[in-house]
Amino acid sequence: MEKQDFNEGLLGFLDASPTPFHATQNMSAMFENAGFIKLDEVDKWELNAGSKYYVTRNDSSIIAFTYPKHEKNYVMIGAHTDSPNLKLKPNPVIKEHGVVKFGVESYGGLLLTPWFDRALSIAGRVSYLDGKEKIQSTLIDVQKSIATIPSLAIHLDDTANKDKTVNKQSDVCPVLTTNDDFNFDDFLRWQLNKNEILDIKEVYASELSFYDTQKAAFIGLHDDFIASARLDNLLSCYIGMLSICSVSNEKPMLFCASDHEEVGSESTSGASGSFLENTLKRMFSDYDEYMNMTRTSLMISADNAHAIHPNFPSKHDKEHAPHMNKGVVIKVNTNQRYASNSTTISRFMDSAASIKEPLQNFVTRSDMGCGSTIGPITATRLGIETIDVGLPTLGMHSIRELCGSDDAHSLYKILVAFKN
Repeated sequence: MEKQDFNEGLLGFLDASPTPFHATQNMSAMFENAGFIKLDEVDKWELNAGSKYYVTRNDSSIIAFTYPKHEKNYVMIGAHTDSPNLKLKPNPVIKEHGVVKFGVESYGGLLLTPWFDRALSIAGRVSYLDGKEKIQSTLIDVQKSIATIPSLAIHLDDTANKDKTVNKQSDVCPVLTTNDDFNFDDFLRWQLNKNEILDIKEVYASELSFYDTQKAAFIGLHDDFIASARLDNLLSCYIGMLSICSVSNEKPMLFCASDHEEVGSESTSGASGSFLENTLKRMFSDYDEYMNMTRTSLMISADNAHAIHPNFPSKHDKEHAPHMNKGVVIKVNTNQRYASNSTTISRFMDSAASIKEPLQNFVTRSDMGCGSTIGPITATRLGIETIDVGLPTLGMHSIRELCGSDDAHSLYKILVAFKN
């Protein structure tokens, strides 16, 4: 796939995936179109050699895999579907001072200040009781810009450009309307009706998030960059999804995109949960075959990497400061915040060298803390050799992030060409 087509598809995927639920739904549709067979965790699996499959959990995590007749040493690609955002509280409506606001929780390590003065919408999952007394769930996406978080004017805060702090409880409540007749239950019913769901006895619960309605876009003098919400980590989800769709059914490859990485991965659908392990053990019911597969396979944990910030270069180790559009980043941390080691790095380098794709290295400054990924979690839980890689990004965890327009396609080519 050519870079321009690849990137145009990426922008569409980003815009269509405002929540992990929508990202998983969109990837499921892609796998269906590519001939993957859907599995259900509650059913008995009967896998046929030479076929390819996918399975979801919680509507927010997904695993897809080929099932070759002979080779079983898998190349696995790990990513995560969630991104930092503002999530609605269960009883979100606040009516005061002439407006209706929503109470929100900050999900993950959210950079809050960029959320002010944005045009916001809401998306997520809603569960309800239908007329047959059956609990159903569906996804909604309002799409319309229905809210904003107004900044406090500098006239009322003369320290705004010096000592700005943001209170997560009181300062970031999105404002929706001046109509105090607003009813949250009616609002959800309206959204369900828009989805042609009319048989609603009672709305039970929802998991909804605010998102920026500004579309993903190329920016820069020569379209050097891609700017979008949720690049961390839908960028890697898109790359992994297209990579496994681009290889032969006889090449052992698995793609896993887990939810809740931004809050520690400890959930049924997170990387610390049993989803991937359960799936692998159903693929290889014989324990010796399972152990052989885990010890001969490689997990490539793909998450965003910190590009050197041109206005804050001192925040990087100058010998390990990645540049955008200069290649995929191999991430290393001696304290095992990343799972890369010399053998897994060598395999990745060999694959990149075989198609002449450039690579970079990232090590955080020794006097600064280092974030982590699903890489060490997966390596610890399953015993699979792992490498952490990523694409250079600026503004990570902001409402709008920035990456180079060359790098995602480069990682895609490396993964497709990877030697088992």
